[in-house]
Amino acid sequence: MGLSHAYGPPVPKSQGIALIRAADGRDVTLFDTAEVYGPFNNEELLGEALAPVREQVIIASKFGWNVNPDTGERGAGLNSRPDHSRGAVEGMLKRLRTDRIDLLDQHRVDPEVPIEDVAGTVKDLIGAGKVRHFGLSEAAAETIRRAHAVQPVAAIQSEYSL
Repeated sequence: MGLSHAYGPPVPKSQGIALIRAADGRDVTLFDTAEVYGPFNNEELLGEALAPVREQVIIASKFGWNVNPDTGERGAGLNSRPDHSRGAVEGMLKRLRTDRIDLLDQHRVDPEVPIEDVAGTVKDLIGAGKVRHFGLSEAAAETIRRAHAVQPVAAIQSEYSL
């Protein structure tokens, strides 16, 4: 399977790897993916493509959808429960062929899990050296403040992000 995108069929794996490596060769240093893209396929492709230059790039990935960690099957809704989030990160590390994720974003705020629990889980992952920085996508200002009180939020991605 190749690089997934919203506009047409997947790019063949060899072309996806060549494209990612060409981007790195043109000084692109931030690569952003998510477990749900594919699911898992984009992380696997990115991990393979960036393995030779891992120390020169920044890898960001996102968690929080209800994705089965074994099959990649996407269930309904969101899932940012601490145990699910920790398992998602373990899978990301394996697929991305790395020992750390530079920026871990909660893809969407899960209304069923207090943001303090999400931030605390990421704080534990940072303490374990598996994650370097915490980010939030499409979070309200008050949610960001509450998360930041537990674990500093390094990046925000809004629905208006360019």
